[in-house]
Amino acid sequence: MTYNLKQALEILERTPNTLNAWLTNLSDEWIYTNEGDNTWSVFDVVGHLIHGEKTDWMIRTRIILSDSENKTFESFDRFAQFENSKGKTLQQLLKEFSELRVENLKALKQLEIKESQFGMKATHPELGEVTLKELLATWVTHDLGHIAQITRVMAKLYKDEVGPWEAFIPILNK
Repeated sequence: MTYNLKQALEILERTPNTLNAWLTNLSDEWIYTNEGDNTWSVFDVVGHLIHGEKTDWMIRTRIILSDSENKTFESFDRFAQFENSKGKTLQQLLKEFSELRVENLKALKQLEIKESQFGMKATHPELGEVTLKELLATWVTHDLGHIAQITRVMAKLYKDEVGPWEAFIPILNK
């Protein structure tokens, strides 16, 4: 599928509602259990999505579209959520994520990005040269990847309970 901003918005606009519908009022075990050492819980993933809304997608989009000669991104702290989410509830995180996403998509639409701008470039500190199209496509796949991650973490909570059906449930072995 070739990147299309209108189609990308179909996913980006739905992510907060999907997470709210799915995760609101779940018991703590669903929210705070992870897959083991150095893995994330549902709570951690939502915190990570918030950090991206604050420090990644729109900031980097504006850098690429700017007239600045220095189009180098700041490094993204993929683990900032562990500190930033302390003392908050999942409900607070879901609300914050929803509000930030609405603001960011409003700002994205106001930029009126044209397909001719998709090839504009900036420098990522780890990946090197990247385009606007690649950044915007990554925003969508990042959402989908973390939704899949949430699904996997939650499914694994019953891994030991499904018995022989585990053989038919691939997500339990990823």
